[in-house]
Amino acid sequence: TTQAEPPAMSEAIELTILMPCLDEAESLEVCINKAQGFLAESGISGEVLIADNGSSDGSQEIARNAGARVVDVPQKGYGSALAGGIAAAKGKYVIMGDADDSYDFSQLGPFVEKLREGCQLVMGNRFRGGIEEGAMPWLHKYLGNPVLSVLGKLFFGSPVSDFHCGLRGFDRDAIRALELKTSGMEFASEMVVRATLFEYSIAEVPTTLSVDKRTRAPHLNTWRDGWRHLRFLLAFSSRWLFFYPGLLLIVLGLLVTGVLAFGDVHIGSVGFGVHTMLFSALAVVVGFQLVQFAYLSKLFAAHAGLIPMKSWMQRLDRVFSLERGLVFSVVMMVVALIAALYGFGLWADVSFGDLDPARVMRVLIPSAMLFSLGIQLFFGSFLTWFVQFDTLERSRMA
Repeated sequence: TTQAEPPAMSEAIELTILMPCLDEAESLEVCINKAQGFLAESGISGEVLIADNGSSDGSQEIARNAGARVVDVPQKGYGSALAGGIAAAKGKYVIMGDADDSYDFSQLGPFVEKLREGCQLVMGNRFRGGIEEGAMPWLHKYLGNPVLSVLGKLFFGSPVSDFHCGLRGFDRDAIRALELKTSGMEFASEMVVRATLFEYSIAEVPTTLSVDKRTRAPHLNTWRDGWRHLRFLLAFSSRWLFFYPGLLLIVLGLLVTGVLAFGDVHIGSVGFGVHTMLFSALAVVVGFQLVQFAYLSKLFAAHAGLIPMKSWMQRLDRVFSLERGLVFSVVMMVVALIAALYGFGLWADVSFGDLDPARVMRVLIPSAMLFSLGIQLFFGSFLTWFVQFDTLERSRMA
């Protein structure tokens, strides 16, 4: 990990212009000159900081000769480079952007204005500011960025419309307080998601995107990095990944199971009987597991500090206990066993001879479903308690 320089001059420096760098010799000096020109013209006390991620083309020397400060970040990855740069920044505010001359570092005034107004994260919006022809691949412009931005709004209520704009400014201490974890390109998503979840003040300003000046292949891999962004969004939204699908399965499964418990249903020439009932009961079991995953993942993330602990979670945390969960799960399993014994009684009524399969299965399928739910709740209660216990012990030690 990078050892950040102590921010001894942080009182005198208002703004750090941060550029992650990996073999950007072709465009780095131009970017640094534009950033320094902005600082000189605006009269802002600032610095240009290059977070080098292991360049082998002499980018470090170019940066130093151009008057920038360089911090070496050995841990590979876009997110790692930015995290190292943020840790080493001396400014109260940081504006970050790629060092390939696709962003105009001479036009940072709107970012500084919003930061001075108290915004903790200021995002550039390339779709409002203008995208030069050929600057953004068609797939990114019309599919990747719009879709991921819409998902960010849907999943988290984020006000950001250009989720992956690389030019953004932020309050250094506020972003460091989030303790961002990711090391790859999904760092950009994590910053916006975590800032939204912790209810930071977020603003957007128009910015432009130009054709970059590099001749080498881009570091961004469309499908790999797109999946990593999507994976992160899903992982941080247990409602959409687990809860809503699980709730849908439970509702539909219970509805179908309840209807078929009274007999077969025919829609036109198609009949639905105990075989359909078997799969509807399975849907309830799977749905319950997904809802339980949603709660546990939310609980773990909140206790680990990855997301804020909402008031409803605090109330549920206080109400739920291992003992209550175990009692309820045992009651469910006992009821299931009673239903199974009733099915056994039906068999005894015919002297353990031939049975009407449909009649017996209408008893045994709900019984098996309820027993499975009880088992899941039994062990899920222990897992919930483990999360609560770990947090309680850490708070006591603190």
